[in-house]
Amino acid sequence: MFTEKIIEEQKQGQALITEIKKENSKKLFIESYGCQMNLNDSEIVAAILSDHGFNTTQNLEEADLVLVNTCSIREKAEQTVRKRLEKFNAIKKINPKMKVGVLGCMAERLKEQFLEEEKIVDLVVGPDAYRDLPNLIAEIEAGRDAVNVILSREETYADVSPVRLNSNGVSAFVSITRGCDNMCTFCVVPFTRGRERSRDPESIIKEIQDLSDKNFKEITLLGQNVDSYLWFGGGLKKDFKNASDMAQATALSFSNLLDRCASQFPKLRFRFSTSNPQDMHLDVLHTMAKHDNICKYIHLPIQSGSTRMLERMNRKHTRQEYMTLIDNVHKILPDCAISHDMMVGFCGETEADHQETLSLMAYVKYDFGFMFAYSERPGTLAAKKMDDDVPLTVKKRRLNEVIQLQRVHSLYRTEQFLGKTVEVLIEGESKKSDAYWMGRNSQNAVVVFPKTNIEKVGDLVHVKVNTCTSATLIGEKIS
Repeated sequence: MFTEKIIEEQKQGQALITEIKKENSKKLFIESYGCQMNLNDSEIVAAILSDHGFNTTQNLEEADLVLVNTCSIREKAEQTVRKRLEKFNAIKKINPKMKVGVLGCMAERLKEQFLEEEKIVDLVVGPDAYRDLPNLIAEIEAGRDAVNVILSREETYADVSPVRLNSNGVSAFVSITRGCDNMCTFCVVPFTRGRERSRDPESIIKEIQDLSDKNFKEITLLGQNVDSYLWFGGGLKKDFKNASDMAQATALSFSNLLDRCASQFPKLRFRFSTSNPQDMHLDVLHTMAKHDNICKYIHLPIQSGSTRMLERMNRKHTRQEYMTLIDNVHKILPDCAISHDMMVGFCGETEADHQETLSLMAYVKYDFGFMFAYSERPGTLAAKKMDDDVPLTVKKRRLNEVIQLQRVHSLYRTEQFLGKTVEVLIEGESKKSDAYWMGRNSQNAVVVFPKTNIEKVGDLVHVKVNTCTSATLIGEKIS
């Protein structure tokens, strides 16, 4: 869903890499598709391979090893990866020594099938097997195919210090959980990333401290479901027989972790993603309200505004429960921005269900969102037991209606900033003009303003908003 942005950030970030080992002689080219977790996983892969003779390169033609970190959440993402593999095939004909590997969710889902279908693929590695990459590379150098897609119950890569491939030198990702236990009927994540497990908080704090020491300014805490973070000494939450057993354990919740991060690093800004409505509790909202350095922005996927569809999706919350959560967000955090994931055309969706989605959007008036039509994912419960019965033409029409309504709401939200002063973290130059800076405010809105030759990347500045589009605030620096 973030593919184009990710590729652009990779190009910017690779130019900023300082963690290059001079003794390394082999070249690694790595691309990431899909979510922010994939971006962070690519940084983990680069770190692991850095200890085994590889430095990253932006030049595909000179690469000894090409890795594609993949996403399986939608069919379009897989099609994009296959097109990239076709390009790598053409280059590999010129440079037959180049090896190509597929990482991530798509690798886990397709397994050996990938080696059979995509003749240029030499290795296939799932999200929990990245530590085995050096051994797998040795296998392919010996002329053998290599596959490791075994999912782990413990792996969090907590002791790996990521190489910041995708960073602008200002903001960075820190993973706090891996996997998912929610089993939404449309989603492959539980099958490709395994069971949910939380990372040792001390390793999280250590990584944040390292980023602070390197003068990063903003940290995003990552997980498939960050709000379900729970640390009680390790293992899976579901290893407990019942809730009382869990309650007796000494546990650190997500709100506790967030509070500790914000308190211990008051000069850093913190964000987090992604939240699941059923897992977000009021204590997280109160923690956000307590700290000025926790950004007032929540990505809160809903998928559908219809309770009937939410039940079919196994979302474990109703429309009304979601709306109550939205009401609490606005009550506790009046200036908080909210974004969404919205799916149209899921199995059995009627026109009445679709209208409930539009009415929910009208109720919330999201700041922005990620919208898509349902595509069947092999292996999911929906693929096994439900008919993909909404015609493609209907899906396209409903998707267009959702997109158009979101554009109206996005403009409404940006217009609320007109005449106001916002604090902006400068991330770099505007893509449209090198005479302007670009950054984001606490609500994750993009802000552009003219340079004054005083400020620099990484500065926090105040900008008065003079005009806007549905996606951008435009103003002038006042301090």
